[in-house]
Amino acid sequence: MPEKTTSPTELTAQYITQVTDDLDRNVKEQDRIRGEITSLQEQLPALQHDHTVLVNMQQALGITGPPAEPAIAPESAAVPSPRQPASAGPSGRGKARKTTAAKTTAAPASPVAKKPAARAATAGKTAQPTLVELIRRHLAEEGEPRSAAEIAASLGQAHPERGIKTKVVRVTLEGLVAKSRAERSKQGASVFYTAPDAPEPAADTEATEEDTVPDPSTA
Repeated sequence: MPEKTTSPTELTAQYITQVTDDLDRNVKEQDRIRGEITSLQEQLPALQHDHTVLVNMQQALGITGPPAEPAIAPESAAVPSPRQPASAGPSGRGKARKTTAAKTTAAPASPVAKKPAARAATAGKTAQPTLVELIRRHLAEEGEPRSAAEIAASLGQAHPERGIKTKVVRVTLEGLVAKSRAERSKQGASVFYTAPDAPEPAADTEATEEDTVPDPSTA
């Protein structure tokens, strides 16, 4: 009985169908990946904004320790240079050893160069009053209950360069209330803050503790 053979026309039709199906799947997969990339790019700015707000709140609460740093964006990641082929001759080995020795010698110089800049930045920050000092001074001058939004608006007008936020002011006020440096009262659904009635006995101690509270508006 003769075997059934497939003509070239049928083979061509099968290849065309397979290639068409593969191409269609490829296009759909590209569309799916593009959609995921767009969604992730839209979520990233919101996460970065939340990170900034959380860092400011952490500093206002006086939590010690370095804040969590955001991950490096893929486009900003350093691309490693291609590896150089090892030289077979002794001269290539000598050059590689000299380059390694030069890098090892030059490495410790970088932290030393950064110290003066860090000291200058620290001195600039300590020269201006902290947000805690501004809030306590404002409460003492007003002498009447003030909401966090009112305090933030007044301090924002007096110090526009600091970018004072209402949320940060509210967190700082709650920290002062917890340390008995401010009093909180509630009128309906609104919360108001006032300076404490009794004078604080240890002024020097309070000033020392106050210096340890970072200023979230300058972060």
